Amino acid sequence: MKSSITQYANPYVLDLVAYQPGKPIEETARELGLAPGDIVKLASNENSLGPSPLAIKAMQDAASGVHIYPDGASYVLRSKLADRFGVDFVQTVVGSGSSEIIELLCHACLHEGIELVAAKHGFSMYPIMCKLFGARYVEVDNKPDWSHDLKGMLQAITPQTRLVFITNPTNPLGTMVYQEEMDSFMEQVPEHVIVAFDEAYIDFADVKPDTLKYVKQGKNVIILRTFSKAYGLAGLRAGYGITTPEIADLLNKARTPFNMNLMAQVATAAALDDDAHLAASVHMVNEGKKQFYSAFERWNIDYIPSHGNFILVKTGQGRNVFNACLAKGVILRHMDGYGLPDYIRITVGSKPENARCLAVLGEVLGVN
Repeated sequence: MKSSITQYANPYVLDLVAYQPGKPIEETARELGLAPGDIVKLASNENSLGPSPLAIKAMQDAASGVHIYPDGASYVLRSKLADRFGVDFVQTVVGSGSSEIIELLCHACLHEGIELVAAKHGFSMYPIMCKLFGARYVEVDNKPDWSHDLKGMLQAITPQTRLVFITNPTNPLGTMVYQEEMDSFMEQVPEHVIVAFDEAYIDFADVKPDTLKYVKQGKNVIILRTFSKAYGLAGLRAGYGITTPEIADLLNKARTPFNMNLMAQVATAAALDDDAHLAASVHMVNEGKKQFYSAFERWNIDYIPSHGNFILVKTGQGRNVFNACLAKGVILRHMDGYGLPDYIRITVGSKPENARCLAVLGEVLGVN
């Protein structure tokens, strides 16, 4: 019998559970025999308002030039980011989503015998990337209010720790860490640790802690952000980091050539000029959260008030609720992969999408 090639594969890959994205609209349409337009997807924290018209125009203008490699340094975009954050060009890093920058951090820092510290129920890419490099993933329980326990995370740091991820707001919980607690943590974190502030959802937060000051103080910090959420450019895969020149140099050494494509570069640079569209996206989410909160309180269903564009809701048997809503053309996200089997996560969409979701969810839960 022919032996399996997997016996020669990287053992860390064999032990991984692949990242599971939200179920695509097209796949659901095929399975249910529905038109894609009849399906509501509130599973992947996308922006129902879509991208900025400025970003669309920039891509249209650039389309005839896709036969030429993009600028490998992403000069225009990184220059705009440097100006916006008041840092030097060499303190900026861009990638195919902020998830690529997470991977670059792991390339630069992790190997056998080294540790990564993160909070429980955090972004599932942290343990996947950590284990891929043979490092040890150290998970710290959250506080009773579901927010990060920074004191506990500080206590978890050892001489072998190289990365600590603070997700703010958290995904999928939607909670926040605030300035005072963060300042105390940063005063005590050892110099051999890079602190990654993953701020993918920060645009939706009412209060935005100042993490940029740590970068400007020269601390071993990187701020990770994305254009996938509030900017409505998830399909382009574009994210960025603001950090020290030393850390940025490490990440740029580890990245692939031309890691941000032409369309992503021009669209994100244009999107940064459209503050009105960003504000409209945040307003849509804030109004939508009120819509959901009102229904959940009327139904007497537990949920975690969210600082992101999603809400974690305790329905019991989350996978069953997910499947029942899916059968009716509403795609949500069960939380089995995050160790929260009694919960579903709902992305906040447009007012009509939210209403359709609530109608179906209420019917499934028997509360309408």
